[in-house]
Amino acid sequence: MAQLPDYVTMLLDDAGEEFDPGVIKSEMERGLPKMRVGSSRVVVHASATLLFDSAQDAASFEDWYFSVIKRIGFFSWFDPRTGNVRTVRFKDGAIGKLVPTIAGYAQSKRDVTLEYLR
Repeated sequence: MAQLPDYVTMLLDDAGEEFDPGVIKSEMERGLPKMRVGSSRVVVHASATLLFDSAQDAASFEDWYFSVIKRIGFFSWFDPRTGNVRTVRFKDGAIGKLVPTIAGYAQSKRDVTLEYLR
């Protein structure tokens, strides 16, 4: 299985996780709605920022994205919150906009959302 390349640094400043609880609600004529669990597993969305220390690293990441995982493939990722290696993919195959942090793209970043089943 592919893994996130070593030259990509994941910043934790804006990191976070959220998930849809997978609950089905039935409205009642009076009182609170009834709820039941709709699925045994939920999709977790983890937001992160990928940092590239050179223009070459940013270009290499795009090559990895298009040729190795082919935009929609799964890859291994070390989850810093739990310390586990997870199988993840980019939500909707999107890797966000490349934004320079230093002039001339000497350093750049992308805001991404990873998704996995819990």
